[in-house]
Amino acid sequence: MTSHAQTLQDWIAVPSVTGAEADYADVLARHLAARGFAVERQEVAPGRFNLLARAARPEVVFCTHLDTVPPFIAPSEDRDYVRGRGSCDAKGPALAMIEAGAQLLARGEDRIGFLFTVGEETDSLGAQVANARLAEPWHPRFTIVGEPTDNRFVSGHKGIFKAKLLAHGVAGHSSQPAGPSAIHELVHCLENLLREEWGEHPTLGKGTLNVGEVGGGIASNVVADRASATLMLRAVESPEVTERKLRRHLSRHVELDALYKNYGPVEFHVPAGETGMPAAFGTDAPHLRKWGTPLLFGPGRIADAHTDHECISKRALEAAIATYAKTAGELLQRGGSR
Repeated sequence: MTSHAQTLQDWIAVPSVTGAEADYADVLARHLAARGFAVERQEVAPGRFNLLARAARPEVVFCTHLDTVPPFIAPSEDRDYVRGRGSCDAKGPALAMIEAGAQLLARGEDRIGFLFTVGEETDSLGAQVANARLAEPWHPRFTIVGEPTDNRFVSGHKGIFKAKLLAHGVAGHSSQPAGPSAIHELVHCLENLLREEWGEHPTLGKGTLNVGEVGGGIASNVVADRASATLMLRAVESPEVTERKLRRHLSRHVELDALYKNYGPVEFHVPAGETGMPAAFGTDAPHLRKWGTPLLFGPGRIADAHTDHECISKRALEAAIATYAKTAGELLQRGGSR
């Protein structure tokens, strides 16, 4: 019998960077079908699809994402860890969820299902499509979202506000009183945004802004006629409040060019007897409003995700299987149809 560590390495060996998730999704589809689940591919875009699987009429759904960040990192293992891209974010959680679901099915519990989405690492397009197309026979009351939380339940996570700024200037020779420079105007705007207070949440802490990309100009001796920047705010306030604050620092030379996946703080159900912790990272959960009450839990550490040393503890993987099965079983006992 193939070990969980070997299965996970087999899955890591199939690249699934955002936009190219299909091969990995096909691997999961075959694995789920072999475990007794009915599988459905839900088209999101040409060549891209969410993967849904179920036993009967799902009331508790296990959900995580198919895509990883680049670059691909080949799998490896030692005595304690499995390593490689996606090991903890989120192929390890996917494996633990499927094994837990298979255990429940073997015990006669068929009110379970799985949702594996595309695009979580960028725009959560897969989750948005799944939410819009929720239909019979799916009746989710709870959705357990799998992300690397160090096998701790999360009580809430910060929102995300992602935006692109575009600055306009007048090109000219840098020795002349030309301009204004689009880069200078953008820098002034960014300086003010970095000084802004982005709110504070009683458990999630302060909102934080990261200026992730800046570009513009054509040469050091030419006054720049255009420049741009992308921002990501880990938000503790509503998108409306955040946007108002951002717009206060724009000018006739700097405009808000685009808004991306924006939402406020998200709260999660924490099972009785567990102590929930806050998280700073985002998930698909805010885009799955129709999928019942969300929970957030998974093996692996967020500090290892997206790194060149991404890994997951074998012991944590086994513990997550047991916790997923126990939690889903308890949720299904909280009433609902049979």
